[in-house]
Amino acid sequence: MSNREVHPTETISVSDPPHAPVLELLDGREVPISKTNLVNRTLPHRERRMVGAWCFVDTYGPDAVITMPGMRVPPHPHLGLQTVSWLLDGAVDHRDSLGNHQLVQPGQLNLMTAGRGISHSEESPAERPPWLHGAQLWIALPEESRHVEPRFEHVEQLPVVQLGAVTATVLVGSLGGATSPARVHSPLLGADLEVVGPGIVPLDAGFEHAVVVLRGRIEVEGVAVEPGRLLYLGSARDQIELSSLDGGRCLLLGGAPFEEQILMWWNFVARTHDEIVAARQKWMGGLDGGSVFGRVEGFDGGPLPAPELPGVPLKPRGRVR
Repeated sequence: MSNREVHPTETISVSDPPHAPVLELLDGREVPISKTNLVNRTLPHRERRMVGAWCFVDTYGPDAVITMPGMRVPPHPHLGLQTVSWLLDGAVDHRDSLGNHQLVQPGQLNLMTAGRGISHSEESPAERPPWLHGAQLWIALPEESRHVEPRFEHVEQLPVVQLGAVTATVLVGSLGGATSPARVHSPLLGADLEVVGPGIVPLDAGFEHAVVVLRGRIEVEGVAVEPGRLLYLGSARDQIELSSLDGGRCLLLGGAPFEEQILMWWNFVARTHDEIVAARQKWMGGLDGGSVFGRVEGFDGGPLPAPELPGVPLKPRGRVR
């Protein structure tokens, strides 16, 4: 998914790893990604830029896409990151410049590694379920991996672990003895938790963690969390307690605190202002398909132009304000 803000701000994260458990509840903000689509963005947040290597978390829906146009994100570039697409309801067509065309449905994972550069589009198919509800997340690639060749993975069968009344589907990394086959490039965890009662979820105490609620109301360590909010848990935890009276769904995100400075602007994760400028120039100069980002075939429409850069150099901001 593209960051469709008209004036995207740069985000530079610097290492500021917590070494204790905390309970920090953060509100998301609504961001339009088209004339008809809104997402709720909980990362990056003005108070906290990352959780492990997770640097961007958008949730959307449930939207009635039979009476609305549905998702339609034209071809756009990515650099220096991985995208994670996860659905609770509906279907989304993915096309990319490597020639992949994949329909993603609930319970299936789309993981796209941009590396040195890729472009893709996402849209609701013509024949689609009535509701669309899901999440789009980005993972910052570490220095040794951020220039890798682009690739795309579609995982239909993910490991599932039962933890009391919590059913955990492991998207990336490992949880409760189960490991996802999806390939990531830093110590990381991403899991979908369906909570229908009390449960205890084991954690890696060396990771920092956060919970983002997708549906319902969930109590995490006694804190009530509803959709559109992120509960940051800090690190040094070996488990968390969750419960829900009426049933809920959430994402559990975790990872080793990211030790590098990153600059995130529009759809790029880089390290310097000059890298961002160069990436934008390559995309804008190759909108006919001749750039390093390639061409997306099969999308009915043109590519998405990049927004204008600010009139001053992009400058660092801390990982935590």
